[in-house]
Amino acid sequence: MAGLYGALFLSAFLAATVVPVSSEAVLAGLIVSGRGDPWLLLVVATIGNTLGSVVNWVLGRGIDGLRNRRWFPVTGDRYEQACRTFRRFGEWTLLFAWLPVVGDALTLAAGAARVNLGVFVALVATGKAARYAVIVAAGLWATA
Repeated sequence: MAGLYGALFLSAFLAATVVPVSSEAVLAGLIVSGRGDPWLLLVVATIGNTLGSVVNWVLGRGIDGLRNRRWFPVTGDRYEQACRTFRRFGEWTLLFAWLPVVGDALTLAAGAARVNLGVFVALVATGKAARYAVIVAAGLWATA
């Protein structure tokens, strides 16, 4: 059973970094198949995905030396768009770090903007937990 939670954690962690993984599909599959405790799966996915975003925050802190690397997780255009959005709306944009197109860029922009790590984790985790809660609820509803 620990392997099941470990696999979910890894998929959620990687999904928030440079690796194209769908942690939502993994979580939904586990819920629908009745494997694991739904609420523990929610917690594990949220922690893994939030920690993956912390990696992006750390990358953002040193972004000037990394932006032109091939492996960098966000294109220049997406990063600039995220910076504009981040400057306009501030730290609250981190509630949307789960969004597929701009989420990673927002977490990088937050690191570059030197957002307090505690505030960053609280906002990112809240948004990601809400997204995963919807997936868990939908999976439970589908199997009821």
